[in-house]
Amino acid sequence: MSTSTLEPGAKQRRTVILAVLGACFLVVMMDNTILNVALQTIQQDLAATNSELQWSVDSYILVYAALMFSAGVLADRRGRRLILLVGLAVFAVASALSAFAGSPEELIGWRAVMGLGGAVVPPATLAIIKDVFPADEHGKAMGVWAALGGMSVAFGPIIGGVLLDQFWWGSVFLINVPVVLVCAALILRTVPESYGERGRRLDAGGVILSVLGTAILVFGVIRGGETNEWLSLDAIGAIVAGLLLIAALVAHERRQADPALDISLFRSAPFTAGTLSISVAFFALTGGTFLLVFYVQLVRDHSPLELGLVLLPVAIGSVAAAVSSARIAGKRGARAVIVTGLLLLLASLAALYLIQADTPLVALELALLAAGLGMGLVMATTTTLAMSAVPAAKSGVGAGVNNTLRQIGAALGVAVMGSVYSVTYRNEAEEVLTPLTPPLTEEAGGSLSSTLLALEGGIPGAGPEVVARAQDAFVASMHTTVLVAVGVLALGALVAWRRLPAKESAPEAPHAPIEPVQSLPSGIPTGGTRR
Repeated sequence: MSTSTLEPGAKQRRTVILAVLGACFLVVMMDNTILNVALQTIQQDLAATNSELQWSVDSYILVYAALMFSAGVLADRRGRRLILLVGLAVFAVASALSAFAGSPEELIGWRAVMGLGGAVVPPATLAIIKDVFPADEHGKAMGVWAALGGMSVAFGPIIGGVLLDQFWWGSVFLINVPVVLVCAALILRTVPESYGERGRRLDAGGVILSVLGTAILVFGVIRGGETNEWLSLDAIGAIVAGLLLIAALVAHERRQADPALDISLFRSAPFTAGTLSISVAFFALTGGTFLLVFYVQLVRDHSPLELGLVLLPVAIGSVAAAVSSARIAGKRGARAVIVTGLLLLLASLAALYLIQADTPLVALELALLAAGLGMGLVMATTTTLAMSAVPAAKSGVGAGVNNTLRQIGAALGVAVMGSVYSVTYRNEAEEVLTPLTPPLTEEAGGSLSSTLLALEGGIPGAGPEVVARAQDAFVASMHTTVLVAVGVLALGALVAWRRLPAKESAPEAPHAPIEPVQSLPSGIPTGGTRR
C-alpha cells in the first residue's frame, strides 16, 4: 500500500509509532554505555571487586543475548505489542531496583533482570515496524530505528556524565523509568497489536535449546575475555558446549513440522550475509570503543562527560548514514552500501593505528565520524535486508536471530580485543612495571588503569615520566589490538561482496493471510495477522 492511498493522519501516526519504538530501542542500547561512566563510583560505594564490577555489566549482556530469539518467538505467538509492553515493564522495575541496590550481588542480579526485559525490545520493535509500515517504506523506517540505536554510543556517556555530576550513581538506572513510562503510554495509544503464526504448537524444545546454547556460548566468551584464559574449562568448555547445543538446535529444528527457528532462513544470502556483516561491524565498533574509553580517559585525561562529547561524531555519523541508507541502497544496491560501510569502519580502526598520546583531537574525531558513517550504513541496510527475507508471520523470530548474532558479535569484540590488549599491554609495560614488587607487577600489568592505580600507591621513583611511559605502552598495545578488528572487517567485507546481490536486494517476503481487523487506530495499514 502506498502512502498516497492511506487515510488522513496515517503517515503522522506512523511517524509517532516509529519515534516511540526507536526510543525504546535507544534506552535499551544505551544501558551499557551509560553504566560505563558510573563503574568507578559504584565500585567505591558498594566496595565491589573488579570481577563483581565486570559482571554488573556482563549479567545484562548474557541474559539480553540469550533470550532475544525466544522473545521474538513469544512476540509472534502472543502479540508483539503485548510482549513489548511486558518487556518494558520488567526493564523499568529492574532499573529502579538496580538504582537502589545495596550490594554488588544485588546489582548483578537486577541487571540480569534488566536484560530479561531488554531482550524483548529489538525483535518486537522491528516486527512491529515491518507490520505497520508498507513494504516500500521498510528501508527508511528501519534506517531511522537503526539511527536511534546508534545514538547510544555517545548519548550514554553524555547523559551519564551529566547525571553523575548532579546525583548518585543510581540515577543512571533510574532515568530509564520515566522514559519507559512515556514510551508505554504512547505504545498503548498508537501501536496496533499484531501477531505472527497463531494457533500452532509452540516448539518448546527449540526455544529451550536456543536459550541454553546462546547463554552458555556467551558466558564462555565473556569468561575468556574476563580471565584472559581462553583454554580454561569455564571458557573453552562453555564455548564448545554452547556450540554443541546450537548444533543440537539445528538438528532438532530440521525434524520439526513447526520449528521455532526456520533453518531455511540461512539459505537466504541476504539474510546470512547481512546478519554476518552486522555482527562483524559490532565486533569491531564495540571492541574499538572499549579501547577508546581507556584512551580518552586515562591517556587524554578527559572526564566521563567529555568522553561522551568526544564520541559524539560516532552518533552524528551513524544517524546521518542510517537515515540516508535506504535511498543510497535504492540507487547503488545493498551490497555496495554494506561493503562501503564495512570499509569505512575498517578505515576508522586503521586510523587508530596512527593515533598517539599527543595526536590532535580533530584527527580522532574524523576517524570516529568515519566509524559512525560506516556503522549507520551497515546497521540500517543489513537490518532491512535481513528482515526482507523473513515472512511477515515470523518477523519477531527473524529479528530475534539477527539481533542475537549481532549481540554475540559485540560480546566477542570486547572479549577478544580485550584479551589481545591485556597480553600486549603487559609486554609493552614490562619496563614500566620493573620497579614494582612481584605481587604488584602481576596485579598492575593487566591494564593501564591497574598500572596507574598501583603507581598512585606510592611506588619509589614513580613520577610523571613513569606515568607517561605507561600511557605510551597502552597506545602501543592499542595499535596492535586494532589490527584484529581491521582483519575481521576485511574478511567481513570480502564475504559481503561475494555473497550479497550486486544490485537488487531480496524481494519482500510475502505477508501472512490477513484476518479481519477490529478496533485498530485509524489509518494503520495491515500486514501480517492482527486482531
